[in-house]
Amino acid sequence: MGMTMTQKILAAHAGLENVTPGQLIEANLDLTLANDVTAPMAIRIMRERGLDRVFDRNRVCLVLDHFTPNKDIKSAEQCKLCRDFALSHELENFFDVGAMGVEHALLPEKGLVTAGDVVIGADSHTCTYGALGAFSTGVGSTDIAAGMATGRSWFRVPGAIKVNLSGALGPHVSGKDVILWLIGQLGVDGALYQSLEFSGPGVSSLTIDDRFTICNMAIEAGAKNGIFPVDATTHEYLDGRALRMPVVFDADADASYERTVDVDLSAIVPTVALPHLPENARPASELSEVELDQCVIGSCTNGRMGDLRIAAEVLAGKHVHPRVRTIVIPATQDIYLQCVREGLVEVFVNAGAAVSTPTCGPCLGGHMGVLAAGEKAVATTNRNFVGRMGHVESEVYLASPATAAASALTGYITDPRDVK
Repeated sequence: MGMTMTQKILAAHAGLENVTPGQLIEANLDLTLANDVTAPMAIRIMRERGLDRVFDRNRVCLVLDHFTPNKDIKSAEQCKLCRDFALSHELENFFDVGAMGVEHALLPEKGLVTAGDVVIGADSHTCTYGALGAFSTGVGSTDIAAGMATGRSWFRVPGAIKVNLSGALGPHVSGKDVILWLIGQLGVDGALYQSLEFSGPGVSSLTIDDRFTICNMAIEAGAKNGIFPVDATTHEYLDGRALRMPVVFDADADASYERTVDVDLSAIVPTVALPHLPENARPASELSEVELDQCVIGSCTNGRMGDLRIAAEVLAGKHVHPRVRTIVIPATQDIYLQCVREGLVEVFVNAGAAVSTPTCGPCLGGHMGVLAAGEKAVATTNRNFVGRMGHVESEVYLASPATAAASALTGYITDPRDVK
């Protein structure tokens, strides 16, 4: 029986000719990742176990992005613990305030992840890197501690769902709308511990930012990972950026899938996920009565350059509704600088938005936009669970950059195709 992309990557890293779904394997890691929330626990576990060395100081990555710049004493202490660990182990890839970015935008930007890699991160949205043809997945801090020390981790080989893409996206529709629609079809546990493997003629029409966004939210359908084939778009992104030579794996023609989902990209419309689950997907055009208090454009899902250009195009020459606090967060320092160079920061400020240094901030209710009881926000983030962005009686509506920006202008959930 043939293997999927994910299964081939895992087999290669385990030194095996073949693997099958459900098989337990131990595989070599190309990179481990943790942040200021998850790394401290892993560091403490290493110390408790007497593990005083990392397997490779170039392949252990720490990014201080969640509660940074530090919002309180506890977050400052968490970051200090990470900082001391990084300095003592001379980690090459330690990213602190002024150099850091939102981790899942930063690592690809820096070329730290490439096609064919196996990457684990103590953050559930580590699955983002499947956009580059890598196997990447989120794990707990205990597994990260073991990975940092040994360079190896165990996996149960996932089965797979084939997502066959055809057609091309229409105006004001992006990868965020695709993944919200797909999660709406599958449900939040519809792909539980399976690989979402994207294929078909429609793949070539998607930008690399679309693919990052889609893979980022694969976990919201319960998937172990999401992955795209490596094509000209992937190589264009990796060329001159990737620090290691890409290794390309293709699914076998006779690979086995547990199910196939066909997606006509041309039929996807601007889509919004209602509280309090990402599976509550509805067309934005049906939600025009939802009144908003806040708009957040950023995060590891939609804080990339392409996302901010889309938002700026919608906001240019206009002003956000006086009731809607609008917060724009470029995902990395390089993206922030590019926004300055292209005049996007001026567009955002003139539109009445606040522009923040890179941070996860409001996505997890950390800072830079925490909601009060009864408030509603539209956000380009990835989760809208109860209390995700603040008070348990607040509400988060997940949307694309175009839909979020359009909604900030009107004060209500708005289909961006209706904004002139």
